[in-house]
Amino acid sequence: MKGAAEKMSSEQHCGYVAIVGRPNVGKSTLLNHLLRQKISITSRKPQTTRHRILGISSDADTQIIYVDTPGLHSKFVKALNRVMNETVHRVVNDVDVILFVVERLTWNDTDQLVLDLLSKTSVPVLLLINKIDLVKDKDKLLPHITELASKREFAEIVPVSALGGHNLDSLERLLKKMLPAGPFLFPEDQVTDRSSRFLAAELIREKVTRQLGDEIPYEVTVEIEKYQQRGSILHIHGLILVDNKGQKKIVIGKDGGRLKRIGSNAREDMERSFQTKVMLNLWVKVKSGWADDERALQSLGYIEPTPVKDR
Repeated sequence: MKGAAEKMSSEQHCGYVAIVGRPNVGKSTLLNHLLRQKISITSRKPQTTRHRILGISSDADTQIIYVDTPGLHSKFVKALNRVMNETVHRVVNDVDVILFVVERLTWNDTDQLVLDLLSKTSVPVLLLINKIDLVKDKDKLLPHITELASKREFAEIVPVSALGGHNLDSLERLLKKMLPAGPFLFPEDQVTDRSSRFLAAELIREKVTRQLGDEIPYEVTVEIEKYQQRGSILHIHGLILVDNKGQKKIVIGKDGGRLKRIGSNAREDMERSFQTKVMLNLWVKVKSGWADDERALQSLGYIEPTPVKDR
């Protein structure tokens, strides 16, 4: 990160803002809407986000570097679960502000788990109550906010709708006041630290997750074996890794129909994101036990020991 951009005026502010919360509260949707473009995949399936992803928002005098994190969870079923939790633990102590996202009028044991983690950091925490547009009885909202306020001293409690964009402008104004003075760390036109190759893999995984729903466990990942621009066409070869032969059959579908739909939907998103024609080829391969294999997780990019601010 350091040295990426030297330009600075005396009024410039720049800082890191972590987005944390339990699985499926809308963290990635929030990031995409704050950036006004899609860089983090979404689905209704919990634990869709597995990696730490930076999203960069710059205007004339402020650069906000959002850090989207996997949902914190209490079950350490496999090494992948542990690695995702470790990612969240590293991030919360390495940022300038934390956005703790909860959902509507809900508070459960996993929300409490996140709160317990945040009690160990001195970083200012904004509590975001997401999906308020779906709260039918608005009279219950104020008592709920009062109850949440008693759980710890939050810098601010902000009701929002990530999907609908409600109150996101107010959130951005709050964040700008909280960031330290300093030079921009990224070029003003850069929106993420992730490569297009990484984003291509994530878009494929999103389509697999959305189409399969609960038909297979979440132990599906994607490797990009080829990413090459030839003339006006971007050629991408993607390898979908599953845990067993039964899952492979489900992903491929009857006469290859499901895999074709996954590829077609992913290609359309890639062409919008990369602004070029895409030729996408997909294969499915069995790699048993990858989600519980430290070496496999390392090679697939899930283990990232480098602190956020050193990137």
